[in-house]
Amino acid sequence: MCRKKRYIPRGSKLALVTGASTGIGRCYAEQLAELGYNLIIVSRTESALQTAATEIEEKHGVKVIVKPMDLAVENAAEALFEWCKAEGHVVDVLINNAGMFSFCDMTNTPVERVKRTITLHDITYTVLCQLFGNDMAERGGGYILNMSSFSVWMPFPGLALYSASKAYTKSFSVAFAKEMRYKNVWVTAVCPAGIATDLYGLTKKWQGIGLKLHALSTPSFCARRGLNSLWRKKRCIVPDWWCKAFIPICAILPRFAINWLRNFTMKWQK
Repeated sequence: MCRKKRYIPRGSKLALVTGASTGIGRCYAEQLAELGYNLIIVSRTESALQTAATEIEEKHGVKVIVKPMDLAVENAAEALFEWCKAEGHVVDVLINNAGMFSFCDMTNTPVERVKRTITLHDITYTVLCQLFGNDMAERGGGYILNMSSFSVWMPFPGLALYSASKAYTKSFSVAFAKEMRYKNVWVTAVCPAGIATDLYGLTKKWQGIGLKLHALSTPSFCARRGLNSLWRKKRCIVPDWWCKAFIPICAILPRFAINWLRNFTMKWQK
């Protein structure tokens, strides 16, 4: 779809982006602002949100509302939705991007991290989809994007918690998309492979090496592919087309390869 067709009268619609202070979320916010959307940006760090809001407003001339909050706690989705309703914010596009990465064997993973990961990726995403999805349907339509992960096809050692929580996100999003299409609400799950952000704990040096080797993609590329797929009403996409070739390979890796992978990566587990 031609990008020009996605431009709207500046400030005529509102998009809500979670995890928007840095990384892919910041890119989603930037690209939606470029298209003319006013924004609500949400994350835990107020100072980073304020910086992002100021820069986006100055660059794109849209209104950016900052909402600092922790979405990895019980009832966070309800609190965010009720705040939007109380403030009179009508959300046309919801980007569920906030996430937390965990690379550690389950027996060594703190219980608190387990609870927060599942709460954020699964419970908060689901309830936000339900609440905002119903609201969009009542008003005639809308768009919802949920960030999953390529790791759903990689249930490897160290990724048990992360890949399982993101597998739920993908499965839920695809089924939810089929339910909501009859209500003119379009839902897309995005399953990126490696992205050059701070989420994985990689230094800037290693992020740069990953980009040069094409093992990592830029956050901007991921966000652009995600939004284009959302506008095209795709249910699930992998931003890097070449990664799709590895999906069947992931499923047939022999045990010795998995054991080698586990031994090789143990030093990075934390």
